[in-house]
Amino acid sequence: MAGRWVAGIGQLAVAVAGFLLVVAWFLEVMIQYYGQVTGDVVTHSVGWIGGAGAILFVASWFWALATSVSLLREAKAAGNADLSGTPPKLS
Repeated sequence: MAGRWVAGIGQLAVAVAGFLLVVAWFLEVMIQYYGQVTGDVVTHSVGWIGGAGAILFVASWFWALATSVSLLREAKAAGNADLSGTPPKLS
């Protein structure tokens, strides 16, 4: 909506990548649990997949926050510049 296509597409890509990593971690953990139930016990550490996904997802949120703050500052600066020649209102 603000015309920042690169930032928007980047944020979306990072968020989707983080979500997919978290889903992959969840599926791998469920496969290991199923293996324990059926007797095919093959366990290995997959926590790093979920951690990396969570970090990417949170990073996309912070990127969106930074972009939003930047947009608000630009809007405020543009609004103040437009009003610089108007006299103050009397209450």
